[in-house]
Amino acid sequence: MNRVELVGRLTRDVEVRKTQSNLSVASFTVACDRRVSRDQQNQGQQTADFISCVAWRQSADFLAQYGKKGNIVAVEGHIS
Repeated sequence: MNRVELVGRLTRDVEVRKTQSNLSVASFTVACDRRVSRDQQNQGQQTADFISCVAWRQSADFLAQYGKKGNIVAVEGHIS
């Protein structure tokens, strides 16, 4: 099973391009907060993972219109 669900903030505005066959492709990065376990060094501080994502077709067009830096997004898909 290869399924992932992410919730985080966009790190920059979404970049959209068109393929030669006129399909929309959106590239964006999602910053997902992650808590570090409490120990003597980190004391429960938060960190973030930065996940590169790609969306196609209507999803890409939607993100192009509404996806701005700092917006919270939920992404569902698979890792490749």
